[in-house]
Amino acid sequence: MMMSMMRSCCSTINNGILCRSSPIKQASNIVSFPPLFCHPKAKRYWFIRSQHKSSMGDRETEGFQNPRYVVKKVLARPQHEGDGAIVRRSIGRGELRNLDPFLMLDEFSVSAPAGFPDHPHRGFETVTYMLEGAFTHQDFAGHKGTIRAGDLQWMTAGKGIIHSEMPAAPGENKGLQLWINLSSKDKMMEPKYQELQSQDVSKVERDGVTVRIIAGESFGVQSPVYTQTPTMYLDFTLSPGSQVQQRIPESWNAFVYIVDGEGVFGDPSAAAAASHHALVLSAGDGVEVWNRAARPLRFVLIGGQPLKEPVVQYGPFVMNTQAQIQQAIEDYNYCKNGFEKGKHWASQQ
Repeated sequence: MMMSMMRSCCSTINNGILCRSSPIKQASNIVSFPPLFCHPKAKRYWFIRSQHKSSMGDRETEGFQNPRYVVKKVLARPQHEGDGAIVRRSIGRGELRNLDPFLMLDEFSVSAPAGFPDHPHRGFETVTYMLEGAFTHQDFAGHKGTIRAGDLQWMTAGKGIIHSEMPAAPGENKGLQLWINLSSKDKMMEPKYQELQSQDVSKVERDGVTVRIIAGESFGVQSPVYTQTPTMYLDFTLSPGSQVQQRIPESWNAFVYIVDGEGVFGDPSAAAAASHHALVLSAGDGVEVWNRAARPLRFVLIGGQPLKEPVVQYGPFVMNTQAQIQQAIEDYNYCKNGFEKGKHWASQQ
């Protein structure tokens, strides 16, 4: 996803107007910036609790030795981004600047002709997961495709991608976009894509709980998605009265984003949290969730191995030092070192 950014070698959006002049200015005194854009290995992860015991494969467990609890709650409020798009940003806003290795999470809602025209990325991955409608992606290397409800695109920008993301269905097109940081050794890798159609996303259903395994493993089922930065990304739906436990590697940071409904997370005596909230979880080996409401609860549970490296961000460029950011701006402005194909490219809207 993107906001306005000017460049010299490729068209972009400046206050909703396509332009081809005025390069990105050189950044100065960069330490760490909030995102300018709106814009998933433990053993078996998933088991359902029934009364006092939970089944996990052929074993019984009483729960977690070190359960995770909610330590921070952030409401994702609507804001305008891109060209007329509306997003709800949780990670990446002032209250939650980042959560290593995660840089941003947006819940987007876009109706044509709004969208996210040509914009660059360097140094991280974007994960786009469609909830409703469809989005078409194009990039300067000739890749083009449309993802629909339940489909997934995992894009590793690496050293450089310029692309567009535009709605492809009538009405509102909704989804989640997650930004995952890359380690210093991977930031300048060649770009790559992984795309899964909805029917290819593994799913487990049991006792009122459905989980779609976007990345990582749940109930012994492993996603085929390779995560450059080790990550789990699980889409849970709990019917009324159901509950679930989910293991999370203890060394990982993790959070929940509630898509629809309301639920109790971590502590059975806690107040229910409602849709559009991100819940940062404490350290521990897993989390328990209860749906005590009269309608289904849908949430994503996302966890990742922290990189523990400096984060220096300037809009769509995320590197480790200010000098690397300055180099990224220069490379983009002059279409070099990964951005060569952008010199004569513009998406076909």
